[in-house]
Amino acid sequence: MTVIRTPDSRFANLPDYPFTPNYVQLGDTRMHYVDEGAGPVVLLLHGEPTWSFLYRHMIPPLSAGYRVVAPDLIGFGRSDKYAAGSDYSYEMHSAKFGAYVQALDLNDVILVVHDWGGPIGLRVATEMPQRFARLVLLNTFLSTGQAPPNLAFRAWRAFARYSPFFPVGVLIQAMTVSWLPGDVLRGYHAPFPDRISKAGARIFPLLVSDRKNDPAVPAMRATFRALRRWHKPALVMFSDKDPILGGLDLIFRRLIPGAQEQPEITIANAGHFLQEDRGEEIAGHILAFLA
Repeated sequence: MTVIRTPDSRFANLPDYPFTPNYVQLGDTRMHYVDEGAGPVVLLLHGEPTWSFLYRHMIPPLSAGYRVVAPDLIGFGRSDKYAAGSDYSYEMHSAKFGAYVQALDLNDVILVVHDWGGPIGLRVATEMPQRFARLVLLNTFLSTGQAPPNLAFRAWRAFARYSPFFPVGVLIQAMTVSWLPGDVLRGYHAPFPDRISKAGARIFPLLVSDRKNDPAVPAMRATFRALRRWHKPALVMFSDKDPILGGLDLIFRRLIPGAQEQPEITIANAGHFLQEDRGEEIAGHILAFLA
C-alpha cells in the first residue's frame, strides 16, 4: 500500500477553520483530528467527500461546553491517503475509526454522524457500546443490500466511476441550498491536489452495498440489528432537501428505541450537506438534546 500526504500549505488560511491540527498514528497511516474545548466528548464524523471542515460552524458553539473532536477519515482532509482505490474498504474505514476511538481512549461519547460517517460510526458505536452514550444521526444510511439505491444515488455513483473530473467543491455546492463562496470551495478542494489524492473519495460511492453478497453487507446488517437494541438517547435530524437520503430518517426513528423518545426535528431549507446550510442551528438542537 502506497500512502501519500497532502501538503500542509494546502490548508493555510481556510475560512472559519482556525483549529490546531492534531494527529494520531494508526498503523501505516496518520489520522488528523480537531480537538477543541473541554468536558464530555462530542465526536463529529463526516462522510463523502468532505472532511472536518464541514463542521467548522458547529465546532465553536459545541466546544463552549464540550470537548469536540472531529477526525478526518483516511483518504480525506489532512489525514493520510492511500494511492490506490483498491486499498479502501468499509472494513478498513471501520477498523481505523475504531482504532482512533481506542487510541484517544474516548468514553461517554456523543457521536454525531453524517453520510458515510453513519455506516462507519454506528458500527463502531454498536460494537463498543460501553464507550458511547448518545447518537445523533444527520442525513445518513445503512446499506444492507435489501433494496436498490434510488436514481439520484445511481447517477452519483456512475459519475464517481466514469467521470474524468471529480471537482469536490462543485459537488458540495450541488448538494447544498446555500451559495458557497470561492474560499469555502477552496476548503473542500484543499485535501485533493491531484487525481491520485482523490482515490478514496472516488471509491466511496462504489462501496455502497446494493447486493446481498456485497462484502460489507454482514457488518451493515449486524449494525442494523444492534440499533434495534439501542435504548440510549438518539436524535435523528435530517434535512428536507436531500435528494439522495431523504426519507431515511423515518426508518431510523422507527428502528432505534432511543430515538422514539426524542422530538422529530427536520432541518428546513437544507440540502444533503446540511451542516453547510444550517450548521449553527443544528448545533443548537444538539445542545438542547444534550441538556
